[in-house]
Amino acid sequence: MQAEEKSMLERRQSSPEQSVWWNKLSLAQKFSASSLGKFGYDLAFVRNEEGHSLAVLTCSSGVAVITEDGDINTSPNIKIRD
Repeated sequence: MQAEEKSMLERRQSSPEQSVWWNKLSLAQKFSASSLGKFGYDLAFVRNEEGHSLAVLTCSSGVAVITEDGDINTSPNIKIRD
């Protein structure tokens, strides 16, 4: 197995708690992110908009966002750059 393939495999098997972004989430966001993780979502990054934290998660079926209060939106009006 090549190093690149091994790295990709390890990323897929890592839990959301190992993400560098995990510590930036509120407790409510962590609960919501964990529940979305069961559906294949991965925490991509945390955006700070107008003083509020917005967790952005991705999966093969799309994007979801979680507000500081833990509210999940699986159809957000958000663009992810490649």
